[in-house]
Amino acid sequence: MALVNANGVDMHVERMPARNGTGTGTVSGTSAGTAAPPTVVLLHGLVIDSLISYYFTLAPAFAGAGLDVIMYDLRGHGHSERPPSGYLLQDFVEDLDALLDRLEVAGPVHLVGNSYGGTVAFSYAARRPDRVASLSLVESEPPTGAWARKMADSLGRGVVELARESLYPELAEKYSAHVSRRVKSIARLLHSCTLSEEIPASRVMDEAEIRSVRCPVLAVYGSESELAPQEGWLKSLLPNCRTATIPDQEHSILTGATQQVSDLVMAWIRDHAAVPSASSARPAPTATPARSAKAEYP
Repeated sequence: MALVNANGVDMHVERMPARNGTGTGTVSGTSAGTAAPPTVVLLHGLVIDSLISYYFTLAPAFAGAGLDVIMYDLRGHGHSERPPSGYLLQDFVEDLDALLDRLEVAGPVHLVGNSYGGTVAFSYAARRPDRVASLSLVESEPPTGAWARKMADSLGRGVVELARESLYPELAEKYSAHVSRRVKSIARLLHSCTLSEEIPASRVMDEAEIRSVRCPVLAVYGSESELAPQEGWLKSLLPNCRTATIPDQEHSILTGATQQVSDLVMAWIRDHAAVPSASSARPAPTATPARSAKAEYP
């Protein structure tokens, strides 16, 4: 485990170096050369999540395909420091910027964000377009007024429910002692800092600011998710946006449809990792970039 102090907070960071069997240091499917491998930064979801979720989903496949993978626990999560305050969305954006500086990451990175991690990634792309090569949003959305209201509702309900002492023996009986302990750790997070108050109070983006994001954006949804209907709206705002909907999935597509998500995101990063030579140019993507996933193109 590595702790890196970034933006005044000790961040738990893990890296998986690129492992490409060709020895070229490039993503499989792109032109060969001596350039450093592309860097992908994986940002996890809020409260119940941490970087460990990527160890069992995207990270190993990405490193195996020739990407330099960076994962880190967001402030307050996992093994990162949990300050009593400082949980506005902008704080998370500044953490990412400072972390890339501390890790001396050269060149634009490919950001992959699951749920709240995608909101952080989108906000970062608006603030630092020079540092972002592409965005992949997994069951995520930009920080709008509607997003802030949803955050206020879900976090507020969580604070109230997790304060109920009878909840934990109920969970242990219905599920397991492990589940009960896990939920207790979530309660400690919500009750020991101002995260539940600050995130909904974060500055949101209007449509003009959302339109300012010019990097390639992939948005992947579960067909049964409440976020799926926003794909048309997002594509109407972003000129370089693609969407994909995975059938029979809700919000947890990272774990429920790992291979499909991995295939979609990997193809997106590969297509934007480098400008291929004339001999290795890839054809334009088809309407079905991964089995069982419906892709939508403008």
